[in-house]
Amino acid sequence: MRIIIHVSDLHFGEILQPTMEPLLQVMHDIKPDLVIVSGDLTQRAREEQFQQARAYIDRMPAPKLIVPGNHDIPLYDVFRRFLAPLNRYKEHITTNLAPVFIDEEIAVVGINSARSLTFKGGTLSHEQVAAAQLRFANAGGHPVRIVVTHHPFDIPVALSGVKIVNGARHALKEFAKCDVSLFLTGHLHLVHRASASIFVPGYHALLLGAGTATSTRARGEPNSFFVFRIDHTRSDSECIEVETHSWNPAHHQFEITDRRWVPRVTRESRGMRLASTHGHGSGITA
Repeated sequence: MRIIIHVSDLHFGEILQPTMEPLLQVMHDIKPDLVIVSGDLTQRAREEQFQQARAYIDRMPAPKLIVPGNHDIPLYDVFRRFLAPLNRYKEHITTNLAPVFIDEEIAVVGINSARSLTFKGGTLSHEQVAAAQLRFANAGGHPVRIVVTHHPFDIPVALSGVKIVNGARHALKEFAKCDVSLFLTGHLHLVHRASASIFVPGYHALLLGAGTATSTRARGEPNSFFVFRIDHTRSDSECIEVETHSWNPAHHQFEITDRRWVPRVTRESRGMRLASTHGHGSGITA
């Protein structure tokens, strides 16, 4: 069994203060094997915002896998934006823009999708995808494979003003060859769920977008984060349990609002439809 916590879009500079200590408390209560932070740690990539983000992330359980988002590149500082876009991120968070966590049960590969030339959008280059494929190939064994980026592979139909990550179709086709089961993203500030079969027929990996964990910049949804429990002892194809934890302002705490099993992807299950889900609430939307 492996437990992963996935938080996204912290946005230091636009923090909803009541969420901060309860989030840390529940994270430590869960005792994860890995914490994933999928970008937009800051609102405007300012020095003090990165310092605040660093101090907060240091209080999260370890180990951690972190990728940057578009807000971690300066917007108005043109010099930094184009000549040193992620220098502050590297100084305060990590110099590793292609982080990897691999053990006997999970193989998690992070990819930096943030770019200087776009204010909101992101890109996955062919070179980045090839490098990630190599890391999965070197993982050995049969771990559940997970890709982490900031920018999404799919967006809700009614949501305007945002685009999927450039290179999504190529990336999904290539990662299908690696049997990647989960694609974890942020950026939208909405919980969103889709199947990779929208791009690759028969490939039913889960495209899962996280909401914002701590920011005031929610899109009409409560602040939230994901918990994954990956169980290799199950005899059927469903071995990944996904929990959505949402902020309840009345109780001043995060609460489980959705829980469901999803199948891992293997070569034998390529043509398998996503299993029917169960749970309560509407924390994950199709």
